[in-house]
Amino acid sequence: MELSIYNIKGQETGRKVQLSDEVFGIEPNDHAIYLDVKQYLANNRQGTHKSKQRSEIAGSTRKLGRQKGGGGARPGDIKSPVRVGGGRIFGPVPRDYSFKLNKKVKQLARKSALSTRCKQNEILVVDKFDLEAAKTKQMVEILENLKISNKKVLIILPVKNNFVLLSARNLQRAQVVTVNELNTYIIMNSNALVFTEDAIAALEAIFNA
Repeated sequence: MELSIYNIKGQETGRKVQLSDEVFGIEPNDHAIYLDVKQYLANNRQGTHKSKQRSEIAGSTRKLGRQKGGGGARPGDIKSPVRVGGGRIFGPVPRDYSFKLNKKVKQLARKSALSTRCKQNEILVVDKFDLEAAKTKQMVEILENLKISNKKVLIILPVKNNFVLLSARNLQRAQVVTVNELNTYIIMNSNALVFTEDAIAALEAIFNA
């Protein structure tokens, strides 16, 4: 698939880039996307939830009533889960939610996500982000020039660029990553991917390595 290359003013440069069908043109595998997104979110969970069980509650162990003659079952201590302020039965405990996912499945998921965005015409290619300073106002103008200011934008660079990163940091609907940081979740969580020309080449080199 060929895409036109734009400059940051939103004008066509007259050049085109050929996207690899092995990366941007496969039949998307929805289950692989689901698994990769599930793993990403699971790995980000802290898992520090905790409630106190019966043995961890501070309280007296004295008997609350006499052994016989009370007219009911023998009462337990004040820490019993059936009493107000008692321990919690089968409450949450700290745990690790992360799980393993095969490398080939993760690679298939990223390719599927990129192919989905490509089929939906949500990929733009610019020649380069030529910023001389970190200015949010200039980044807003660039997104308006590219007619994507009303979308959730993901800007993909070949290497880290602090001017671009800082210019987009205060924009709620824009995110900047390098090709090495690209994952299925942030691709699917955006509806406009903006690649630089060099980022396309770097990404395809990673998948073909």
